[in-house]
Amino acid sequence: QFFLISLMLRLRPSQGQFPRLCATREALLRKECCPPWDGDGSACGASSGRGFCRDVEVSDLPDGPQYPFSGLDDRERWPLVFYNRTCECVGNFMGFNCADCKFGYFGLNCNERRESVRRNILHLSRAQKIRLVSYLNLAKHTVSQDYVVATGTYREMQNGSNPMFADASVYDVFVWIHYYVSRNALLGGPGNVWTDVDFAHWAPAFLPWHRLYLLHWEHEIRKLTGDMSFTIPYWDWRDARGCDVCTDELMGDRSPQDPSLLSPGSVFSSWKVLCSQAEDYNNRGVLCDAREEGPLRRNPGNHNRNVVERLPTTAEVEFTLGLTNYDTGAMDRTANMSFRNTLEGQMKLTTKTLAGCLCCLLSFSLTCLLFRCSANDPIFLLHHAFVDCIYEQWLRRYRPTPSQYPESNAPIGHNSEYHMVPFLPLQRNRDYFISSKDLGYEYSNLLDASKQYVWPWLLLAALCGGILAMATAAVIVTVKRRNRGFTWPHMRGWRNLFTLPETQPLIFTHNSEESKHPNYQTAM
Repeated sequence: QFFLISLMLRLRPSQGQFPRLCATREALLRKECCPPWDGDGSACGASSGRGFCRDVEVSDLPDGPQYPFSGLDDRERWPLVFYNRTCECVGNFMGFNCADCKFGYFGLNCNERRESVRRNILHLSRAQKIRLVSYLNLAKHTVSQDYVVATGTYREMQNGSNPMFADASVYDVFVWIHYYVSRNALLGGPGNVWTDVDFAHWAPAFLPWHRLYLLHWEHEIRKLTGDMSFTIPYWDWRDARGCDVCTDELMGDRSPQDPSLLSPGSVFSSWKVLCSQAEDYNNRGVLCDAREEGPLRRNPGNHNRNVVERLPTTAEVEFTLGLTNYDTGAMDRTANMSFRNTLEGQMKLTTKTLAGCLCCLLSFSLTCLLFRCSANDPIFLLHHAFVDCIYEQWLRRYRPTPSQYPESNAPIGHNSEYHMVPFLPLQRNRDYFISSKDLGYEYSNLLDASKQYVWPWLLLAALCGGILAMATAAVIVTVKRRNRGFTWPHMRGWRNLFTLPETQPLIFTHNSEESKHPNYQTAM
């Protein structure tokens, strides 16, 4: 029964890159990705009011100077090189054919609002840990029914006449997405590439893009397994002295025979990586062809300590959260005192910035020397879930509006109105510059923190109430002692003491000499 449900769910469309139904010669030549919804057979479920096939609108606001070309890269003005018409879903519907629900909504009509909770992986029960590893392994070994990945550029596809796509597993589709969004720009010919370009890193969209990436990944696992309660756990690596998730129970211990390989006791030891030979692709002037390229390698601790000394500390995370500006200056890697750049930089390479120190420290996929293929390692998901948690803390602390996200002059792909590469259905950067609660999920540590803030107020209220009660009692006792000879009025006396003159109800009269309009008055 479990596998029957999984099979049925795998046949439902969702979100991602190059829907299988849009990777045909006909769709590419027509430049249209508006597949039918199975529920009524109409494009985008239009007959049922789920959505409509619409012209794609892109912003004309200027990008920054980092990428000085135009019309050379398929990702420019996404997705116009491939499609100029896509589904635009309405209400709570979502998906490349409007078959799914927006994040946080469930049910056949997408009208059931539910909030999911992402939890610390080290706090999961043994059964939950087994389930996580099983789901990851299932995704790695199940070919995606909804998506294919591009193995050639639009020009190599002869402008759509010769589609070049390949199958990939559910997991590897996301490995490919992370590679594709961050790869170098191919300018034509072997070795002719532009390196200073990335549609998801080193600029403002870093955090919104990865937030959407995790939500799509989480959604795909739910569809694959039929487990609608599944959430990505996070790894809180603050102050950790090593990789405490690198055990065979979780992400895999190191092999005793070769420290760079994973232990045979871990299911991940049999995993193969893809899109890891970036320099080879650049030298040949081609895209990753999504073929397996060798075992998953990881070597935590054996890193260049001149580049990164250790994992970030709690104090460094707090310093980063104290930066009030989301982005500054050129909004790239040179941005100074920028929350985004500090968080991203520490994640990438230095201990002065937060997030890629992890990629360097753990040496994600030693066959992969660049972070663009780090998604091959499942730790990538746990790590980015915690980075997203830090992002969420910043959003709740400063409460920026979507309009405060940079509108123009950010590096290409990062302006607020830019559609995130390479997702279909289309999503704009600013749409994920909002709280996770608006997207249907929460973090367990933030729930615990909110409870910690509530309890002191409750205790203070109880204390104040107790003091007030004691003070009132003391006043009553004092008054009684001073007025022992005084006769207290009976109940009727008390009532008369505080009774005001009787007031008649509102009387409506038309006999007003002062005004021609109706007059409302009271009689005493």
